Amino acid sequence: MRDTATAVSAGRAHTSEVDAAFAACERIARARYENFTIGSRLLPRHLRRHIAAIYAYARTADDFADEQPDRRQAAAALDRWERELDACYAGVPRDPIFVALAETVRQFEIPIEPFQRLLAAFRMDIAFSGFRTFDELGRYCASSANPVGHLVLYLFGYRDGARQARADDICTALQLTNCWQDVDRDLAKGRVYIPTEDLARFGYSQADLAGRRVTAAFRELMAFECERARGLFARGLPLVDMVEPRAGREIQLFARGGLAILERLAAIDYDIFRVRPTLSRWAKAGLVVRSLLGVQS
Repeated sequence: MRDTATAVSAGRAHTSEVDAAFAACERIARARYENFTIGSRLLPRHLRRHIAAIYAYARTADDFADEQPDRRQAAAALDRWERELDACYAGVPRDPIFVALAETVRQFEIPIEPFQRLLAAFRMDIAFSGFRTFDELGRYCASSANPVGHLVLYLFGYRDGARQARADDICTALQLTNCWQDVDRDLAKGRVYIPTEDLARFGYSQADLAGRRVTAAFRELMAFECERARGLFARGLPLVDMVEPRAGREIQLFARGGLAILERLAAIDYDIFRVRPTLSRWAKAGLVVRSLLGVQS
């Protein structure tokens, strides 16, 4: 990583250009609604803009995969984004997002691999074919979600496998929660994240899903999937005590955001085709307060 960091450092932009690039990333972060708060006030001030740079990188690439109806154009956009990433690590960033990201990479000596794994997941979204087993879905989460946890740990100076494994649990749980929250939205895009083995296990057919039928079998299926996510949150939460207090509070906030969505799914008896559970501003504020007070879920 030292050689890569040197390359990135050699191409450093002027301070004014870097500041403008970070400001652009922060605007992207503020403009998008997310149930799971990005760069909250629990983070040290000096880290918030770096979180925004990572978020802007991932959010923009995700939009290429999700918002472009033509698969070839979406793939071409991701190819261009990967070239920008390579240029960033070569010390010649061009796009403002990468000008900011280059500074983040330089300061925290972040390897390129987590960013590449995110792009691999977005390419899976373009050529989406569903998942036969829960293990296959887990492997997708390993690229689509888990790199984000590693990147946040890098910002706090943690690079070990033990912490990364617990972060993987939380990030996978968050990704699964988002999948179960967005079954209706994803179905409209032709994507079904529920493993086919689970559909069969509960006797809920693809035709039932296409018809958006909320049956007893569907409710049992969704309760089962949500309980899996809760189990991963529980397995990952020991990470809170493995990091410094500010990082621990941020981890609690993310996890509680996910758990709150799971609670809302249960509260509507999993009728997700009628209403999509979200977190209100007040609910988010409550999560922040609970994290600051160290209240356990």
